[in-house]
Amino acid sequence: MKSVKAGKANRVGGELEGRTLRFAVAVLRFAETLPNTTATRVVTSQMLRAATSVGANYREANRAESKADFIHKVALALKEAAETEYWLELCAATQLGTASTTGDLRQEANELIAILTTIRHKASH
Repeated sequence: MKSVKAGKANRVGGELEGRTLRFAVAVLRFAETLPNTTATRVVTSQMLRAATSVGANYREANRAESKADFIHKVALALKEAAETEYWLELCAATQLGTASTTGDLRQEANELIAILTTIRHKASH
């Protein structure tokens, strides 16, 4: 039987797994609206790789084999979230996509960065 604390942690992990999946879907949908140019294909390829890796790495973290493995995979998710925010910032700076969409996606990326930073910090102590 799971303890109440373990059950709560699993719910929080599951909620964040869902949130990172929704983020990846939103970035994918955003990428589909961008023009098909050589430069945009490079940016969207990098952005999509990073955005979809956030949730994949966090999901792996929740199935980690050790505390060190958990911390490592959360750090990877954090790194990918920061990279995604960079590509979204580049989109905003070059006026790719609408300002409101890039702004919303950047806000979500920054919130995920803050959450993952907190998780990594708490797990490390």
